Amino acid sequence: MVEVKNLSKKYCNKDALCDVSFSLNDGEVLGFLGPNGAGKSTTMNIITGYISSSKGTVKVDGDEILENPIAVKRKIGYLPEQPPLYVDMTVKAYLSFMYDLKKVKLNKKQHIEEICKLVKIDNVYNRIIKHLSKGYKQRVGIAQALLGKPKLLILDEPTVGLDPNQIVEIRKLIKTLGEKHTIILSSHILSEVQSVCNRIIVINNGKIVADDTTSNLSSDFSTENRLILSIEGDEYTILNELKNIAGVKNVTVNKSEPDAVVNYIVIYDKNKDIRSTVFSKMAEINCPIVSMSNNNMTLEDVFRKLTSEN
Repeated sequence: MVEVKNLSKKYCNKDALCDVSFSLNDGEVLGFLGPNGAGKSTTMNIITGYISSSKGTVKVDGDEILENPIAVKRKIGYLPEQPPLYVDMTVKAYLSFMYDLKKVKLNKKQHIEEICKLVKIDNVYNRIIKHLSKGYKQRVGIAQALLGKPKLLILDEPTVGLDPNQIVEIRKLIKTLGEKHTIILSSHILSEVQSVCNRIIVINNGKIVADDTTSNLSSDFSTENRLILSIEGDEYTILNELKNIAGVKNVTVNKSEPDAVVNYIVIYDKNKDIRSTVFSKMAEINCPIVSMSNNNMTLEDVFRKLTSEN
């Protein structure tokens, strides 16, 4: 669907992008991560045709952006960080104007109504945009990006400035859109990327430093696994049993809780899964496990490691 090859961009002899290459398949939802100034917005602006590259090529569904820019732009729906809204217009007038501007060929009334129902703004269809909440304004911005049924959606910080309820709603909407569109999502909210995207690219100092699924990145950068346990029973006996399990490197007591429940942190080999063994051992000594959870490297840990100045 998207093929980026050896993309470079210079601003006053400063490299904003250095030989960035990646591809995106139909139906993928890609999380595009990086610190401020890493090159995310530059990459997205080049893909949309807003700015040109110094070197390299971008193809969207087989069309190259410089050779056939009109065809490429018709296949892209773009929501910048600040939605391009004319706030003195009603939602109806604005979407009608954007429909004409994009020269969409679909049935106008039916197409706009379908989009409004999809993004749930049909209840504010006749309201003036400046009177809408931030969440509804974001939805109107997404609606304009969907005009013309583009194959590729590029969403730049779609939940910035929203309250927790609005963030959840926009995330659900993005997941729904991912069923019919290929999506590039840029966000600084790592939990959002982790919950919505099935693949992640991390860019730093104009270069791609990681490209994989969240689980693979977490596994690749972890040197060991960590298990957090709450177990009821004699602390000394439990410690001995846990330490004798194959693959366990270290066991520490985190804190004791009422009713003889103790929290343990178990560090074990990266390539092992000791959970079933732990369960069996605790059952043998009649010490019930109250809770068990993995506490391996999070996406935030991976991101900090990849983009650290050191």
